[in-house]
Amino acid sequence: MTRLRLLVAITLLTPVALHAQHAEHAPGAKAKVAKPAMSEAQKLASAMSAAPPEVAKNATIMDWPAAPGGQPKQLRAGTNGWVCYPSSPEMFEGAAIDDPMCLDKEWQGWAGAWMSKGQPKVSGTGIAYMLRGDKGASNTDPFATGPAAGNNWVVSPPHIMVLFADLKVLDAYPTDPKSGGPWVMWKGTPYAHLMVPVSPTRTATMTAAK
Repeated sequence: MTRLRLLVAITLLTPVALHAQHAEHAPGAKAKVAKPAMSEAQKLASAMSAAPPEVAKNATIMDWPAAPGGQPKQLRAGTNGWVCYPSSPEMFEGAAIDDPMCLDKEWQGWAGAWMSKGQPKVSGTGIAYMLRGDKGASNTDPFATGPAAGNNWVVSPPHIMVLFADLKVLDAYPTDPKSGGPWVMWKGTPYAHLMVPVSPTRTATMTAAK
C-alpha cells in the first residue's frame, strides 16, 4: 500500500467516486524519479492487472496527473463502482514500481478518511486488490512514509485487502506478516484492515534508509 497518500490526493479531485498510498520522501530516503512513460494501452493493461478480470473489465480506469498538482485523467468510464489505477509513475532506487490498485466503494471512502486523518465510516465489507504487490508500508504506523527503526516496514506480495465494519473481527488474525497467511495491518488504529497474500511474502521487513 505504498502509494495511498498520493492516490487519495488525486482521487479527491475527481468527480467520480474513487480513492488509494504514496508521497513525501521519508527523511534520508533516496529520491524517486520518473520512469519511462507508458502508452495509454499499457496503462489500461497495468490498471486492469491489479484485480481479477471480472472486476477490472467494468471498472473505471484513472491515470495519474501529468504533473504534480495536476488533474488525473479518466482513461475509461466504468459501470461497477470500482476504480483502478496503473502502476505509480515513478521509480524507487532505480527500480520501477509495479503496484496497480483497484478499490471498491468502501475502500474509496476509507481512503478519504485516512487522507484527512479522520474516522473511517465503513458500513460493510470492503475489498481492494493489489495483485501485483507493492513496494512497502509500515505494518504499525498508518502515516509512515518510509522505513525507519521500529516501524515494521513490510514489502507485501500480491494481495487482497479487506475492511470490516466491526474491527473486532480482526482480533482473530495475527499481526505478523511472516505468518504465512492473512495478517492485520495497522491494528489498534481506526485504519486497521486485513492483508490477504495470494503468493509468498517476498520480503519480511526492511531496515531504515541510511
